[in-house]
Amino acid sequence: MNEDAQAMMRREMRVTLGNAPTELDGEVLAPEDLYAITSDSFLLWTYCGLKIFYRKGEGVTLDRSSARTTENERLYLNGTTYAGVASINGLYPIHASAVSIDGRVHAFTGPSGAGKSTLTAGLGMHGLKLFCDDMLVLDLRDDRQIMCLPGHKQLKLLPDAIELAGAAAVGKVAEGMDKYYAEPAGGLETAMLPLAELCFLEVGEPARFEDVAPAERMVLLDDDHYTAVMYRYATGSSHHERFRQLARLANRVKISRFFRSKDAAKFHAETALAAGHVRSFENGGSR
Repeated sequence: MNEDAQAMMRREMRVTLGNAPTELDGEVLAPEDLYAITSDSFLLWTYCGLKIFYRKGEGVTLDRSSARTTENERLYLNGTTYAGVASINGLYPIHASAVSIDGRVHAFTGPSGAGKSTLTAGLGMHGLKLFCDDMLVLDLRDDRQIMCLPGHKQLKLLPDAIELAGAAAVGKVAEGMDKYYAEPAGGLETAMLPLAELCFLEVGEPARFEDVAPAERMVLLDDDHYTAVMYRYATGSSHHERFRQLARLANRVKISRFFRSKDAAKFHAETALAAGHVRSFENGGSR
């Protein structure tokens, strides 16, 4: 099953140039960065005029006919489109960045700006491989464990974050955007691996990890990020099904909080603390 999920996403994400429709199941889209999704199709019309269409089993059609620029293609294909394709095919995308160690994944989640990418990149200086940036795709079909698909997007960081994390800039993301693609110091993980821990990033001092009580886990996991909304529309999940999914996540993996200051002067000490936590978990010390 593990290799099948990766192979399936590679097949479904194959891209060809062509003409995309302007409506999906009667819903007409306008060029305002909107999307529509059904159980087998996805349509995105971006603010720059680029249209992206996907139908299950047929791959992705990239329509440049109305595009004012094509520089953001990779962002849309590897972000919103990938989440839509994953959702339609029964994979569950969550808003998280992650590292891997000893054949398992430790993921960090939080709202935009929480520092997920910078922290996971910084953990590369402690020998941890980057597993994914910004979006973690889960395969929930295996009853034995929750599996994670490795990253499909390049790491994107601001210049100061690149310096802090010891990463290497490899090109600007887009004109007018002060972010750069970066290679993490610890390298990249490419294999599907089981999820060991999901950690919520929060601001607070002193820097510390805390376990999340069972009663709180469901509340934290009930994310309203666009990826969660997209999944619900694509799968038609009922409230009961949604509850069962979240309960499975809450019961199968460790859920924790990481409080840290987000002060750049304390970044290396706080990152070292996170690396120690992950390593002690793998050694049996944080279960």
